Amino acid sequence: MRRRWIADTWSPHTGRPTHAALTGEQAAHLARVLRAQPGQVYDIVANGFLHRAEITAVSDSEVAFTLHEELESDAALPIHLLLAVFKFDHFEWAIEKATELGVSRITPILARRTEKHLALAAAKRADRWRRIALESAKQSRRTDIPDIAAPTPLAAALAAEAAPIRILLSETEQSLTLAAALEHHVSLTSQLHHDGFDINHQPATFRLDLAIGPEGGWTPEEMSLFTQHHWTHVTLGPRILRAETAAIAAIAIASSHLGASE
Repeated sequence: MRRRWIADTWSPHTGRPTHAALTGEQAAHLARVLRAQPGQVYDIVANGFLHRAEITAVSDSEVAFTLHEELESDAALPIHLLLAVFKFDHFEWAIEKATELGVSRITPILARRTEKHLALAAAKRADRWRRIALESAKQSRRTDIPDIAAPTPLAAALAAEAAPIRILLSETEQSLTLAAALEHHVSLTSQLHHDGFDINHQPATFRLDLAIGPEGGWTPEEMSLFTQHHWTHVTLGPRILRAETAAIAAIAIASSHLGASE
């Protein structure tokens, strides 16, 4: 199995690229540690496309490739994870594992019960979180990197979301499970797909927004805000899970239902 890299630059910049390059730390590692030479072949992800690629030039600052045939690859899961900010070491573990599991987007949410010092420091951590996602994407052999948004207040994040399926993990919900809610939505989406359109007369799709609260949970006001924006409140079961555990469990459950919808 060839080693896979995610390109830092490529050309042309839009569409399917024909050339790509690694720069910075990736180039230095390939040049100095792996002693790359022109003519060697690797798998390169550029602009979301996976190619067999041949090295054409090597320096400590840049390794250039010519891209050859496109290879088959798996698409990201159409899951947008809205993850309330909590202790950074646990939060970063959640980003790493959510990336490995295949989510397409992660938005750090500034909730009412996000600790003040974490909320104040979150903006400065966003670049670190993107680096973690990049490294996790490479490790798990993804062909894309999840988009890590800037930390966003809950009200603004909810106002911007319009996915067909919006699910909130709620400590107050006791009966409707995530699995049951997804089964209902999958059934509905499948019917819409059969009919060809959704309720807005657009092609039917299965896209999921999934919200995970902070330590201490969402406030009653935040719960009401979710309801106003038509989010479905669900439970993962009787156990109280840490936020990062709940996120991974929910993504895994959703992934199994996404497979059933295809």
